[in-house]
Amino acid sequence: MINPFNEKPVKTIDEFYNWKELAPKPYNKFDVDPYTKVRIILANGAEFESVWFSHQFHRHASDNELRRELATLRRKEQQQQKRIAALKPIGEGILEHTIAYEQLAVDLTAIFAERESNKYVKQAMNFALLEDFDHLYRYADLLEMDKGVIAEKLVGGYTELMPGRPTISEHRYPTDDIKRHVNFKQANSLTKLDINILTAAEQQTMNYYMNQAAFYQNKIGRQLYTEIGMIEEQHVSLYGGLKDTTCSWCEELLMNEYTECYLYYSLWQDETEESVKRIWEQHFNDELAHLHKAVELLQKYDGKVWQQVIPQGEFPELLQFHSNIDYVRQVLADSVNITAKGEDYVEVSQLSPDAKFFDYQQQVNGTKVSEVASHGVIAKYIADNRKDYRYETAEHPIEELRDRKHDNTTVGR
Repeated sequence: MINPFNEKPVKTIDEFYNWKELAPKPYNKFDVDPYTKVRIILANGAEFESVWFSHQFHRHASDNELRRELATLRRKEQQQQKRIAALKPIGEGILEHTIAYEQLAVDLTAIFAERESNKYVKQAMNFALLEDFDHLYRYADLLEMDKGVIAEKLVGGYTELMPGRPTISEHRYPTDDIKRHVNFKQANSLTKLDINILTAAEQQTMNYYMNQAAFYQNKIGRQLYTEIGMIEEQHVSLYGGLKDTTCSWCEELLMNEYTECYLYYSLWQDETEESVKRIWEQHFNDELAHLHKAVELLQKYDGKVWQQVIPQGEFPELLQFHSNIDYVRQVLADSVNITAKGEDYVEVSQLSPDAKFFDYQQQVNGTKVSEVASHGVIAKYIADNRKDYRYETAEHPIEELRDRKHDNTTVGR
């Protein structure tokens, strides 16, 4: 495996793309592998995180020489983000694209959780996994109901479409999403990378839903995007809160650039679409130059070497997308009724009646579950079709969630 700190960059940080290069040919939505779409969304999110972090760094830096260095890095990151976004074809609708967003959330989280050695981080991943899994199911029913498109074809049979922890059960009091941060100087590289990547991915999803909600064609769809967008905000708080709060701005910059190097190298090795594969290779070489500039800035402004932040520079196990059906089913069976309590997790049945979870549930959901969009979508689908839309490879592992003629709103709450 390569160590990017030992690789000589083939580009410089001030080599920019022209307008033609910013408009690559989009993928064909009818024959592209679902995981190519997933990789594109993930890389888009990583670039947004990098740009947003850079803006925040810029606003907290008083040295204009440093700010100019950040501006140069940021311009190229912006170009990469625009280039990646252009890969989505014009004819792919909001909901079709949403299915890829949630398939990314499910399979990325499952892959990371299964390989994670930090038990606390793994618990957080498994917890959010079941919520994104349920979102995928809700959107799949809305897609078939409104557009007549079968989501099973979009996910390629890699990911099941069935209830997870019901979305109505995911509405928690804000403080229950605040967890203990991880000490990055003690954590292994894989844990640090996984936290950074998941934070970026969930943030990208939160932003997408926030911006698309007002453009959906009907009320129930607008409400569903709003509801699930709020859960994604909770996930951003959850994962972002695991990041090491003691890192300096320059240390965080180094970690961000290392994360992007790792991610693009993984996508490059994993990609099956040749035209997209070339873009991942080009972007990896861009990020290699960015990483080496971050090393210089760390030395200049913090007086540190990269080994003090990332002791093992060699890339750990690369990210490879694959089906995770069995793993998701096991997590469902083990923890569908788990909820958050402060910095930890408990069975919802163990909460006291005066827990903030129930107070928040009462405030946002009230007593009429029919007014909650995630339930309303399934209820309407069942009313129109006598049963919900699913793609299952076997019987659902949770007995209460097997009834296709009734949407359960009690599991997890």
